[in-house]
Amino acid sequence: MRTFRFQVLQGILPVDSTQVSANIIAGITLAALAIPEVMGYTKISGTPVITGLYTLLIPMVLYALFGSSRHLVVGADSATAAIVASSIAGIAAPRSGEWLALAGLLALMAAGFLLLARIARLGFLSDFLSRTVLVGFLSGVGIQVAVGEIFGMLDLPDGEHLSTHTVAAVLREIERTNVASVMVAVSVLVVIIVSRWISKKIPGALIAVVGAIFVSWAFNLESYGVHVLGPIPSGLPRIGLPAVTISMSLVEKLIPTAFAMFIVILAQSAATSRAYAARYNERFDENVDLVGLCLANIGAGLSGTFVVNGSPTKTQMVESAGGHNQIAQLVTSFIVLIVLFFFTGSLAYLPGAVLSAVVFLIGVELIDIKGMKKIYAERPWEFWVALITAVVVVLVGVEQSILLAIVLSLVVHTRHGYLVNNMLIVPDKIQGWQQQPVSSRGQVVPGLMIYRFMHNMYYANSQVLNDEIVELARSADPPLSWFCIDATAVNDVDFTAAETLRTLHATLEAQGIRLVVCEIVAEVRDEFERSKLTDLFGREAFFQTPAAVVTAYGQHLVAH
Repeated sequence: MRTFRFQVLQGILPVDSTQVSANIIAGITLAALAIPEVMGYTKISGTPVITGLYTLLIPMVLYALFGSSRHLVVGADSATAAIVASSIAGIAAPRSGEWLALAGLLALMAAGFLLLARIARLGFLSDFLSRTVLVGFLSGVGIQVAVGEIFGMLDLPDGEHLSTHTVAAVLREIERTNVASVMVAVSVLVVIIVSRWISKKIPGALIAVVGAIFVSWAFNLESYGVHVLGPIPSGLPRIGLPAVTISMSLVEKLIPTAFAMFIVILAQSAATSRAYAARYNERFDENVDLVGLCLANIGAGLSGTFVVNGSPTKTQMVESAGGHNQIAQLVTSFIVLIVLFFFTGSLAYLPGAVLSAVVFLIGVELIDIKGMKKIYAERPWEFWVALITAVVVVLVGVEQSILLAIVLSLVVHTRHGYLVNNMLIVPDKIQGWQQQPVSSRGQVVPGLMIYRFMHNMYYANSQVLNDEIVELARSADPPLSWFCIDATAVNDVDFTAAETLRTLHATLEAQGIRLVVCEIVAEVRDEFERSKLTDLFGREAFFQTPAAVVTAYGQHLVAH
């Protein structure tokens, strides 16, 4: 039986002393930006405003300690918040004690699914997200986030959470724009952009948020029609199980929702973690991440808040502020703790347009135009995969785009495996051997051809395997006596491919050609044994190297 152990501090160690100050600044910046943001998510989830702050406390600390990614930020997320609200809507009243208890129960149930996934070692599911779709995924999220904040920057009413049709809606409501709020939003954007132009080490977003709070308080911007966050209650969360009576009928109602949230958490967190790990050429362990995400949601369920998830926008906030590991997230949690004790009153003065401007800029930074251009230049076909992923994020939603991203990644993988660029091995006077295209029809020596298959043999490319070998044998000049498959690049042979090899053996044998194999790995040799191919080919038909095949073929000619 496979077991697992907790692995702690993978997202923190090793610590580079030269980056500590940058991580502290990034943590403070994240706190300044994420605190108002997560309070906004409570409007989606239907929970009290203070529960948004709780998502940045215990859940964030638990993931920082037990997660694997050095960059992923875990907290409230719009997608999972919306799922929570839609599932509880018919059971309890929004912002009631029962509603909050059910939200906490859902977080615990989602954690249960994450734990089961860890035990079953299902972290590999995130491997089905290619770098191509990750670029498209994050770019789509960036577009959705940026466009969705236009209403907030213009301080237009009834514009929350719009994205797909926001531009058209803005044009209809443009005459209702609050000029003062627009000036606040533009000022914030200028402060952030100019500070980064001067030096990326300057925490422009932090300066903008703190400055906006001070200006709002000093000049009473609310009297000019600028919307502010308003009063926020203080206090620490109560630790304990959700105050709800658990019954089988209730569990049956919530299981589909908990499973949907589990899928979103697994896919979106993995997508974000992989994107940043690839960006910094780092590795992360998907299964360790499942433990971190599981504990984070247990912490959420026990501390009176709703489900948490890996957040692309918050992760980008930390990176933009110079953060390099989970120390930044620990600093954020510490700042939230201080805020809960002493400063909830100050947040009441923060204009909503400030938050919208900051999140708008974060969304713009997520749009990876350079990455899309690079994909188009190097792999045009994959560019369309990335573009489709981005479009689905914008027009349909994050959850659906993640499922599509997995499907498209599989399509890309299947296409690469299907369109195999196989080679023929021929002698080279200097290097000993060289590869030539199949179209060259090159033979090692007259009557012997060595064909290197450049991928695993499976159902999608078995027809290519069959067609190329049959054509090579038919058109060989001089005619072949031996045909060798070089299996050095083959790590797996599925049932369909095994049947194809069995058919090829009969076809070549009917033409008087002996089929042999070289450089077969141990795992594939075992598969040949199980498929009875070893007995069919004959144990003497397997060779260690192409040179051994040439030697055996020479001995065969002498003997005959």
